[in-house]
Amino acid sequence: MNQAVKTPSLSGTATIPVLTCALAIFLLCGMDAAMKSLILAIGVYNTLLWRSVVSTVVAGAAWSAGPRAWPSFSVLRLHALRAAIVGVVLVSFFWGLGRLPLAEAIGLSFVAPLFALFLAALLLSERIRRQAIWASLAGIAGVAIILFGQFGRESYSQDALLGTASVLVSTVFYGYNLVLARQQALLAKPVEIMLFQNLCVAIILGLAAPWLAVALPPNLWLPLAGVAMLSLAGQFLMSWAYARAEAQYLIPTEYSAFIWAIAFGWFFFGEDVAWTTLAGAALIVAGCLIAARANPKLAEPIEAAV
Repeated sequence: MNQAVKTPSLSGTATIPVLTCALAIFLLCGMDAAMKSLILAIGVYNTLLWRSVVSTVVAGAAWSAGPRAWPSFSVLRLHALRAAIVGVVLVSFFWGLGRLPLAEAIGLSFVAPLFALFLAALLLSERIRRQAIWASLAGIAGVAIILFGQFGRESYSQDALLGTASVLVSTVFYGYNLVLARQQALLAKPVEIMLFQNLCVAIILGLAAPWLAVALPPNLWLPLAGVAMLSLAGQFLMSWAYARAEAQYLIPTEYSAFIWAIAFGWFFFGEDVAWTTLAGAALIVAGCLIAARANPKLAEPIEAAV
């Protein structure tokens, strides 16, 4: 006979981590909005390249100021592998963000934890549970509704559909990124991870600099520094929260990102949100909450990494 699953109640010790996680999500959504503005001004590549450079400098200063030890070759190799995957995630996600409403891109990005569950089964030999199957069906239905909304618009464009495809590609790679993140978290501290992840991403992107890089206009250095600080602060607060409370308490708060995306998209870009985007995102979030019961450690949205 199946036993009912008890829904966790918010404990007093989890209140501060939950509020901290909610603040991290707010900062990361603000970073996404600022990133979209920069992408529209100088393109995806240069925005990501210069953000990685600034983030490396800031994270390097934090790493140098505290107790530190140079990572072993095996850990460096893991940092480099995850940075390569994160690079694909960043380029594909923000390329799509430049072509989609902010809320739509964030809603689609929530599919990532569902991919993580199946990749964990493939790479870590975890058993695929019934919850994961139902979660995936809900997520697929949510994506289908959002796509239906795009085709139903009188002014829908091929560019928007390509943007949707790009965001979905980013979620597949981010699912693998989550699996790598679990391995990485066991071997390195958050400040070390932030430093070497940004450093490796900067090196990877820098390989194309002779052909694609442009000098950043002086008036954009301050917004870029703000983007880097928002990103690092959001990552740090997220890591702090997850180190002090169970994922089952924190995961639901992370989907407040969709609310902030609607608000920022409307305020900064005059973006309206279609009912299909709301309905589709609701199904995707429901799927991720179902997935959280199957494997809470892997049921985290894309905001934590970018």
